Amino acid sequence: MRWLQRLLGGGRVQLDAGRQQVLLRDVQHQYGAHARIPFPAQVEAVTGMLNGDDGLVVAARIVSQVADEAHADLQAQAHEVHRRTGRRLLVHRRNYRPLWMEAGRSLRWPLFTLPCGFHPYAQVAAAVAVVGSQASRLDRVTDPNPLVTHVFEVLDLTTAGWEYGRVRVDTDAAALADRLISTAAQILAAMDDPPRLPPPVRALMRRNNTVGVLDPAGPRIVGGINPGARMREHLLA
Repeated sequence: MRWLQRLLGGGRVQLDAGRQQVLLRDVQHQYGAHARIPFPAQVEAVTGMLNGDDGLVVAARIVSQVADEAHADLQAQAHEVHRRTGRRLLVHRRNYRPLWMEAGRSLRWPLFTLPCGFHPYAQVAAAVAVVGSQASRLDRVTDPNPLVTHVFEVLDLTTAGWEYGRVRVDTDAAALADRLISTAAQILAAMDDPPRLPPPVRALMRRNNTVGVLDPAGPRIVGGINPGARMREHLLA
């Protein structure tokens, strides 16, 4: 594993765990749904904060924490559905689409209500952008394999939420999906032995559906996004 060899070898980067904790705390408390500035401005501000290797570590940690907490949330929801109705729902992290296809109206999209408080259109979108822009340095500070898996998990939840979870597709939602797709591609391109694309990505790449994108402030359609086409463009290049 090249990332581990670099961490243990002479080219090891200097990381500051204390600075990482400060960055994580500031990003967590200063931004999100409660902040009185638009999400694009929050993304720009957080991206600026997470510069350097310590910022990259924090960005990777945010993405992974969000993926882990979303999985735990869906497992808890599935257990609650089983308790109330006797219906068993299977929660597979590698492919959430079957779960949402079967039970989307029984589930709450988890990314708006995670314990960490990171908002998908603010801190998460910024963290994803940072990871993608510095993908070539990831193996100096962390293992990119689980990280790209977590990026794909959040992408899966995002697109399944649009299709089955009644999540509103506005410009902030579309920007998150676009960043997730491009960042996944950047991480894969920087890896010596990239993993196979997960099932939900392969399923969407076989489709050619354009989703209308709404103005965040109202019902007006201001554009469109074709997730399958975007994935083919970036992930099959």
